[in-house]
Amino acid sequence: MKRLKNQFKGLYWRHMLVTVGMVALTLFLLGASFFSLSYNYARNQTSEEIGGRARILSRLSVSYLESGRYLDMEELRNDRDFQKLATFAATVSDVQFLICDTDGHVLLTTDGQLEGQVLTMPEEMTREVLEDGQAARRDDLGGLYEKKRFIVGVPAVSPVSGAAVGEVFAVAATTSLDNMWQGFIGLFFMTAFVVLMISFMASSVTTMRQIQPIREMAAATRQYAEGNFDIRMNDYGREDEIGELAASFNNMAESLQQTERQRREFIANISHELKTPMTTIAGYTDGILDGTIPPENERQYLQIISNESRRLSRMVRRMLDVSQLQAMDPLRGGNHFDVCESMRRVLISMEKKINDRHLDVDADIPEEPILVLGDTDMITQVIYNLLENAAKFAREGSTLYLGVTTLDGKARVTVRNLGDTIPAEELPLLFERFHKSDKSRSEDKDGVGLGLYIVKTILEQHHEKINVTSENGVTTFTFSLSTE
Repeated sequence: MKRLKNQFKGLYWRHMLVTVGMVALTLFLLGASFFSLSYNYARNQTSEEIGGRARILSRLSVSYLESGRYLDMEELRNDRDFQKLATFAATVSDVQFLICDTDGHVLLTTDGQLEGQVLTMPEEMTREVLEDGQAARRDDLGGLYEKKRFIVGVPAVSPVSGAAVGEVFAVAATTSLDNMWQGFIGLFFMTAFVVLMISFMASSVTTMRQIQPIREMAAATRQYAEGNFDIRMNDYGREDEIGELAASFNNMAESLQQTERQRREFIANISHELKTPMTTIAGYTDGILDGTIPPENERQYLQIISNESRRLSRMVRRMLDVSQLQAMDPLRGGNHFDVCESMRRVLISMEKKINDRHLDVDADIPEEPILVLGDTDMITQVIYNLLENAAKFAREGSTLYLGVTTLDGKARVTVRNLGDTIPAEELPLLFERFHKSDKSRSEDKDGVGLGLYIVKTILEQHHEKINVTSENGVTTFTFSLSTE
């Protein structure tokens, strides 16, 4: 029962109930309006028709009522000529007539069911006839008729004195009017049922078409909560909001899957990178403690343990730097700085490392400042990492190049070195976390594989990209910064 109740709380049934309710309300209002109009129209038409016949008979009966010859109903009833005239009028018009005096006493009736009865019309009707000139209503005359009939009363007015000398009431059965209303009600309900069924089916199809993608999204989110990011929304080929939502949902799923893949790769890489120095530290420490390593070699292995500890510390520090960089927005505030000054500071700080490798530097840095948009410390770190990487893998005694030019509102920074050619298939991997080629592993034992990844991360935070080429031993890194 609870499950059934919860099911009817869904969007499908809510939409269905609202749609069917609105259609039913519209049909009810239209039916009530049309019924009211048709009823009033039919009543007015019947009233005019019956009233016209009553007026004709009232003009014919004026002379009899005005002469005063008839002191009671029995005398008027015995007047064969007038009775034949009234009966003929009732026959040809399918209307029964009641001829009364001004007090409402019935003097003559053409209705055989009322023969021999002493009848008096309701006081309210007789007063309305005399005051308003006509009275029309549906009534059973105090139970004289089994069913209500349509009654129209008019006064019999003397053409000489202009005073009312009697009243004439025309009584008509409402069978035709009732049949019309019954037919209309039957037709209305049949039409309403058909319209409701059509609206129900159309609303069901439309609602299901809208609800189905939402149900798929709900099922997909449950899969995502369980760690399965392979689920995708079906492409229904729709160009409305649902289609846009499905496309955005799939894009979100792609992003989540990529993030999850990077997270797993990051955990796998860091586990591998941390395992090597920790294994080395633990192994040599145990060797010193259990005496496996001779005392005269302890200093040598302690130095290795110290180096590995420092490398481990640098790796953790670099990973923390990456996390902090990804949370920053360097373009907020629109700050500008002189990239030429940053390049000069990097060259000064790299002087010892460059000299140790016996390298020359070709610096193409203008004396005039070049103002770029971004964070000065972050871009300085980008230039430092690129120049350090270039110096580390440059052929000893060769020349490094560091330069900057401006073009189309951009400052283009270039770092170049001369060394071994990097294979084309390895170029896209240079900026991955913890990536090291076989040559870099042999020549850069103290590296942690995060320098170029930090470069890419910082430039992405500045909405820029870095390019790298390596041909004939010349490796070139270039990136741009906006000057506007």
